[in-house]
Amino acid sequence: MNIAVIYGGRSGEHEISLISASAIVRGMSKENKVVLIGITKAGKWYVQEDSEYQRICADEKAILTIKEDEAKAVSLIPGAKKDAFVAGGKSLNIDVVFPALHGTYGEDGTIQGLFEMADVPYVGCTHISSAITMDKEKTKMIWQAAGLPVVPYVCMKRFVMLDSVVYDDFIEATEKELGYPMFVKPCCAGSSNGASKANNKKELNFALMEAFQWDDKVLIEKSINAREVECSVTGNSVTYPADSDVEEVVAYIPGEIAPSHTFYDFDAKYNDPDGAKLLIPAELTENDLEKIRKTACAAYKVLDATGLSRVDFFIDRDSKEVYLNEINTLPGFTPISMFPKMCDAAGLKFPELIQLLLDEAVARYNAKQQLSTSR
Repeated sequence: MNIAVIYGGRSGEHEISLISASAIVRGMSKENKVVLIGITKAGKWYVQEDSEYQRICADEKAILTIKEDEAKAVSLIPGAKKDAFVAGGKSLNIDVVFPALHGTYGEDGTIQGLFEMADVPYVGCTHISSAITMDKEKTKMIWQAAGLPVVPYVCMKRFVMLDSVVYDDFIEATEKELGYPMFVKPCCAGSSNGASKANNKKELNFALMEAFQWDDKVLIEKSINAREVECSVTGNSVTYPADSDVEEVVAYIPGEIAPSHTFYDFDAKYNDPDGAKLLIPAELTENDLEKIRKTACAAYKVLDATGLSRVDFFIDRDSKEVYLNEINTLPGFTPISMFPKMCDAAGLKFPELIQLLLDEAVARYNAKQQLSTSR
C-alpha cells in the first residue's frame, strides 16, 4: 500500500505536526511505501526525498523537516483517485492519505474536502464533522441539543469588539451570567493557542484581545474547579457493519491530566516535560470510567465522527459533575500525547493503532463508493 503522510501546514500547530508525523511514520509497517508530503507555513506542498523517510525511521528522536524544491512541488487533480497527487509531472500513486495535521487547514474540514474532491481514502473525520468539531461553539450546541452536559458558556463574535457600547453591554451580561474566573479561548484554534484564564474585567479584556488574534469568534466559559479527563475513540459512527472490527466505534481507557501549570496550556502540553502528569487509567471508580467511555462514544456519534478523536472532559471537584469540554479529531501523536497512550493502555499498541486507522479509512472509502452520485 502506498501511503501519503502529509504534515506541517498553515497552522499555529505546525511544529507539533512535524513531531506527530515523525512518530506516525515510524509506526507504519515497513511493508508499505510511505510518501512524505510537507506543507510549509505559507501553504505550499512539496514531496520529500526518500532519504528523509529513511532518516526518520533510523532515529527515534528525529523530527521531520520540509525541503522546498520547486521541481517537487505537489499539485492535485480532482477525481483522479490514485493519480490525484502529482509532482514533477508524475503521479505519486497514492492509495490512502494519513494527514498528520493539527488545527487550522488540518482538522477543520478544508483539507478533508480536498481529499473528497480528489477521490482518495484518508484517515480521520469527514469534511463535515471535521468542520463542525473545529468550531467549539457549534460542537457545544450539538451536544446540548443531544442532552449531553457542557460547561456554561457564551460566544463573542468580532463585531462585538468593534462597537464599544455593544462590547460593554456584552461584558456586563457575561459577568452576570458566568462570574469570575472565566476561561477565554478562540472557537477554532487548537493546542490552547490564544487561551487564557481571566480573574477580573481587566484580565478578561486582555484575554479577549489575545483570543481574537487567532479567530473571529471567541468562547468564554465559566471556570470550574476541574479535573481534566480524556478518552480516545476510534471507528465509523455512521455506517459501521455489526461484524466489522475495523469500523466498530470503540472508546479506550480514559486518562487524566494533572497539570503543574495554571491550566493545561500550550507550554504544558508540548514544551515542559514536567508540565503535567498523565494518569492512565484516570483515578476514578470503574463505574465512573465506564460513564466517561459511554459519554465519549455518545459525543463522538452525535457528531458523525469517523476514524479517530480524543474526547476531553471536565469533572467538577466540588459537585463531581461530568462535563464535555471539546473533541479533537486529529489529536497529537507525539511521544507524550494522550491519544496513543490511552489506546496502548487498552492493549492497542502504536503500530496496530496506525494500521487500524489506515484500514478504517480504506473501508469507509470503499463503502462510500457504493453510493449513487448521479442518475
